[in-house]
Amino acid sequence: MKITNNQYSESIQNAVRTLPETPGVYKYFDITDTIIYVGKAKNLKKRVSSYFQKQHDNARLRLLVKRIVSIETISVDNEYDALLLENTLIKQHRPRYNIRLKDDKTYPWICISNEEFPRIFTAHQPDFGKNTCFGPYPSHRSMYAVLDIVRTTYPLRTCKLRLTEPAIKAGKFRICLQYHIGRCAGPCEGKISRDSYMAFIHNARRIIRGDLQSVIKEMKALMKDFSNRLDFENAQIAKEKIQALENYRSKSPLVHPSLKNIDVVTVISDNEKSYVCNYMRVISGAVVSSHSFEIQSALEETVLDIFDHVLLEVQSLLQGFSRELTVPFFPQTAFPGVKFTVPKTGHRKELLVLSEKNARMFLLERKKRSMSNFELKRQHSVIHKVQEILKMDLPPVHIEAFDNSNLQGTFPVAACVVFKNGKPASSQYRHFNIKTVEGPDDYASMEEVVYRRYRRMIDENSSLPQLILIDGGKGQLESAATSLIKLDLLDKIKLISIAKRLETIFTYGDNTPLYIDKKSPVLRFFQQVRDEVHRFGITHHRKKRQKATIKTALTDIKGIGPGISEKLLKHFGSVEAIKKAGQQELEAVIGPVKASIVRNGLQKPTLNT
Repeated sequence: MKITNNQYSESIQNAVRTLPETPGVYKYFDITDTIIYVGKAKNLKKRVSSYFQKQHDNARLRLLVKRIVSIETISVDNEYDALLLENTLIKQHRPRYNIRLKDDKTYPWICISNEEFPRIFTAHQPDFGKNTCFGPYPSHRSMYAVLDIVRTTYPLRTCKLRLTEPAIKAGKFRICLQYHIGRCAGPCEGKISRDSYMAFIHNARRIIRGDLQSVIKEMKALMKDFSNRLDFENAQIAKEKIQALENYRSKSPLVHPSLKNIDVVTVISDNEKSYVCNYMRVISGAVVSSHSFEIQSALEETVLDIFDHVLLEVQSLLQGFSRELTVPFFPQTAFPGVKFTVPKTGHRKELLVLSEKNARMFLLERKKRSMSNFELKRQHSVIHKVQEILKMDLPPVHIEAFDNSNLQGTFPVAACVVFKNGKPASSQYRHFNIKTVEGPDDYASMEEVVYRRYRRMIDENSSLPQLILIDGGKGQLESAATSLIKLDLLDKIKLISIAKRLETIFTYGDNTPLYIDKKSPVLRFFQQVRDEVHRFGITHHRKKRQKATIKTALTDIKGIGPGISEKLLKHFGSVEAIKKAGQQELEAVIGPVKASIVRNGLQKPTLNT
């Protein structure tokens, strides 16, 4: 039945009154005759009329109703059929205002082909018509763990030959290396009967489904039979397979042996527009599979509104539920042949908690990825803004910064930090001890370290930065430029400096300073680079100064080495505090003999402290 009207107010409400009071599905169309929403209803008339008889608080819902120009309904026998039809239509048309279930085709599956001698293989887009498929698996690692145990236990073929019994009897195929190394039973030359091969496939199917206990039980009986017949070689092979199966089973989280075959489904809310579902399959008390996926809400549906769709999606992925399904609350729609359990305590409740924990972990990982992607986009954005402001030909994906540090001309050092793609590349940071400059000369020190840095990079054929930032004013900038001119690099690298007081940017070759808005992300980025090189340089300077202090004030004392000096400084904090310490205080730290040596050594008037 289809109702059409461009005025959804009074006339469309009159038409809605003629709808049947039966279960069914309704489709809303916009002015372009595009389906914008699909819904199910226990009572079509009541459900559809509710959209037009009240003012909705949800802005998107109001917008949806405003865009409806025609309605189409399909009546079905019961609410479950309505849910199935609604789910099919949503996946087929992907209406704008319906929930979005994550496309699980991006996850891997294990498939068993429907051939005379089936193959077991993996696929990302399985063909359910030609194969029996198991999955989806949350990762390739978990999928290959299952596949490896199957292939270790049963020698199944991996080739794509079209094996048929007449073709095998006619000798059209030849065994390959897989047979000779014991990984294939050789069905292509009739080395194994079809019945025996299908028994392997049957057991492999049970392993993939997670029913390891029954396979192990049968394997133990087979091992005992081999042993009774004194066939110890095959008994040992069976034993090794049992050990492999038990080792694999031990890695599955064990819930409780009393829990046989149970499926668990939970849904948690991320925010008003997003939910995460997790399902787990428990067989013989062990969790054999677990998977999480996201549901995007378009009209701020509640968890009750989406839960039926979640269950239908999980049922499709699992290719049917176990006899018992443990859920946090009962669904609105009855699922034929499925017993729902909402536990309050006990082992089933523990299962719900575990499933919810998996969903929250999935949500946390997704948020981390989202934040990482956002940060990456932000950094790329800043880099391109730097390129624009500095009028560079290429974005500065490689930036280096320099800073000098000294104390009244003593212990002069310099530092270089490296930023790649807007992030610190700490493994490429470098310290410099000033070698050719005497006294507190920042300009000459800057000229020395810039020359040394890029002379070495040229010699080692290393990739050069697109931008160099100098911590300082025009004087330091000119000094750095002098070194780049000597190395013939000034035309290849952009050179700027940032003055500390007014946060002014100087560009070499331009007498006019570059003023950047104080709230600009570009200025904040330059400040971050400047602060990082300053921090790195100061750290090195302090270590060098402390090391020199230890050497001149303590280790020059005969009989006192670096170990005793470090012990004293760690306890007293400074050489001055050690001088003021009494004999007993020193003895408590380094003993009476060393204490006397230190006191006598520090009291000498000629000692440089």
